[in-house]
Amino acid sequence: AVFFRPDSSELCVCVSGGGSEVGKNRESFKGNTVRVVRKGKFVVAAYRPENSSSLIAVFLFIFFKFLSDRVVKAARSVYSVMIERNPGLIRDRKYHLKTYRQCCSGKELVDWLMKQNECLQSRSQAVGMWQVLVDEGIIVHVKHELNFHDKDTQFYRFQDSEFGLNHVTNEKELEDELQEALSLLSQLGPDALLTMILRKCPSQRSAEDLEVIYEELLHVKAAAHLSTSVRKELAAVLVFESHAKAGTVLFSQGDKGTSWYIIWKGSVNVITHGKGLVTTLHEGEDFGQLALLNDAPRAATIILREDNCHFLRVDKQDFIRILKDVEANTVRLQEHGKTVLVLEKSTDWAAQGGAGNNSKYTVMSGTPEKILEHLLETVKLDSNGNDAIAPCVTDFLLTHKVFMPSSHLCPALHHQYPLMAELSEGTDQEKASYILSTKQKVVKLIGQWVALYGLLLKEDPIALDSLEVRLQSPFNHSVYWNISILMYLWVLFLRNTHRYSTSSVIKSAYLDMFWRLCLFGAVLYEIYRPDNKPLTLMLPVNTSVQDVLSAIVKPGTDHILVKMNSTGGGTLYIERVFLFYVPRYFSFYLLMPLAEQQGPERGTTDILEQMCSKDIANELTNYDWELFTAMHEVELVYYIFGRHKFPGAITANLERFVRRFNEVQYWVVTELCLCEDLVKRAILLKKFIKIAAVLKDQKNLNSFFAVMFGLSNSAVHRLYKTWERIPSKTKRIYYAYERLMDPSRNHRAYRLAVAKLSPPYIPFMPLLLKGDRYLLESEYFINPLREIRMIAKTVNIVRACRTTSRLTLTQRWGDGSGNVRLQHWQGYRSKVKQLHVHAEVNG
Repeated sequence: AVFFRPDSSELCVCVSGGGSEVGKNRESFKGNTVRVVRKGKFVVAAYRPENSSSLIAVFLFIFFKFLSDRVVKAARSVYSVMIERNPGLIRDRKYHLKTYRQCCSGKELVDWLMKQNECLQSRSQAVGMWQVLVDEGIIVHVKHELNFHDKDTQFYRFQDSEFGLNHVTNEKELEDELQEALSLLSQLGPDALLTMILRKCPSQRSAEDLEVIYEELLHVKAAAHLSTSVRKELAAVLVFESHAKAGTVLFSQGDKGTSWYIIWKGSVNVITHGKGLVTTLHEGEDFGQLALLNDAPRAATIILREDNCHFLRVDKQDFIRILKDVEANTVRLQEHGKTVLVLEKSTDWAAQGGAGNNSKYTVMSGTPEKILEHLLETVKLDSNGNDAIAPCVTDFLLTHKVFMPSSHLCPALHHQYPLMAELSEGTDQEKASYILSTKQKVVKLIGQWVALYGLLLKEDPIALDSLEVRLQSPFNHSVYWNISILMYLWVLFLRNTHRYSTSSVIKSAYLDMFWRLCLFGAVLYEIYRPDNKPLTLMLPVNTSVQDVLSAIVKPGTDHILVKMNSTGGGTLYIERVFLFYVPRYFSFYLLMPLAEQQGPERGTTDILEQMCSKDIANELTNYDWELFTAMHEVELVYYIFGRHKFPGAITANLERFVRRFNEVQYWVVTELCLCEDLVKRAILLKKFIKIAAVLKDQKNLNSFFAVMFGLSNSAVHRLYKTWERIPSKTKRIYYAYERLMDPSRNHRAYRLAVAKLSPPYIPFMPLLLKGDRYLLESEYFINPLREIRMIAKTVNIVRACRTTSRLTLTQRWGDGSGNVRLQHWQGYRSKVKQLHVHAEVNG
């Protein structure tokens, strides 16, 4: 017999004689008719064998539930504290002449939870935490409703006898257990709240509910390519649908198309006649759209691949209406019979009653020249020409090389620079006013371009030459003259920075950019001959292979540069790569890895024991901050789209920062695996967990996750005796952090944690890059502008993380007086910059 919990997850019970056995002989009832009736916590099940006209047996069972031990433990802690501190909260209630025994109202439960956890930012967060317990059946509505309501007239009971919630402990342990319970429930709460909202009838969703759904759709693959207005309309019509059993046919090939589906949880198989299994679709993907668009029969059969699959469904009438709304709000500009610009009206602006301004439209697609023209029209000027630049203009400038390189952008800007002779209508005064306004906008856009790229423009000769020619022309109007002189000084400054070293403003800007763009300096290269003898030389970081060879071998000789990793071949995930220069026809198998490539043979436990966990974390954060701020945002664009698409592009700082994650991760594994003493290894493991805690407090998410991934590495995870020696309190901290690594729902646990942070902080960079590459590989991204919008979002996240003066993070989170405890600073600094990583630690 198959029973279901309130969250639609499945429970299998095999009936045999007068008892029951969970999870075995599931096929016992195959071919039989089963009827299930639930009353309270009991289930009455009757089954009728095939070809039989009578019921064979009726059994009474306890309704088994597969509950998470942690959730039950959390509920026990919450219940114990509630009974201890607020015994009158659970009492008999009267409502509409009816008495409800030993229960609490939903509003009282939310109020109580808000008092216990000051970190809760809204009542909806508390509702989500209680919904976790409702989904598990630990608290139940007096009328058996499945959703938790924050109301005085909705009553809930604790199933204390069924789950053994009565638990007596001392006050200190009770407080520790409560905080652990609240931490767990706060992490599970958002997901339970979202599922609860989705289960509501669309007409019953509040404005806050729609906002929650909309925010989640931003991270669903199937909806990533949709515009803002479409996602908002979807949030209002999505229907939650769940199916419990693998093998269920959702619809068959040839059926009439009635709905579009997004996979919320689980996976499905796509099967067609003649071909069989065509593909498998997973969480975040969608199906069923084609039949609705073409008003045609289903082209394939969809079968559930696993148990307990959840879907978001859009019915046909809503789907067609949204398409019509999109078309009604879309403006297409055509030239010579071709569409050159597509704009979509902003629903938010329309709601405010705005009219007569192009900024109420969002660019959906178009030619680069027309997009630039539209963006120039959105640039606003106040009386001083100092109005803020719109975010869409900044996004365009940061990503322009993807679709409009400088060789195209500069002529397009020149084309937008009007002359009096080009205007045929209006009085001379109107023409002069229009020309002044347009020129101001062009110069303002160029100013933003220079401010964003800074010294990077020195590496773009086309842009530099074009800007200098354009800005040397004279101007008659004082406002425009001031803007132009500033821009002209910028261009000259980029060419000859020493000329304006006396200007404090320019000097400050130069120093700040030099801090972030230090990638243009020379670096030390160490290159080896075939006999393993090194040769060192200083070369620019963007030196080509041919330049390197020209510096170390005689002209006319035929040599090549070979990269040798620590294992003698294959791909490395840690920075242990050495370069050899050898004759072109040299036998590569004769090359052997250097001794230092193999990494340490002994750990540094004795040194680490003498170091404070906080001091190590401080220096890790300081060094990460240096790497993070040295990276320019444009490097993200180059890296995500592929550096090979941008000649001369440099991503050295970004790549170094990404490699740093692997260094820290494998450093943790190396130190733990090379420590042979069990007691010392347990102390070291505890120290790494404390380092992770400090890194999280300092908002250094990159190193925090590196340490956590190192601790979850299989080589460390299987050290059972070591983990047994870790105190239970430290283990609880580790398990709480481990939940942040959950990849489900597009890493929702991480996203929720980051949403609570304020800058400055260091993001988990590998995950940011993975998300963008994941979207670029999607079949939906056939419109480059939508790709760019998603990449620009990541770039803006990185920019927001660094919206701060150049201070180290440890100075910001010091002891309040500005003093940060750093003993033996040089030793700590050296330790974190040269981490010991064994070459085969990931094996």
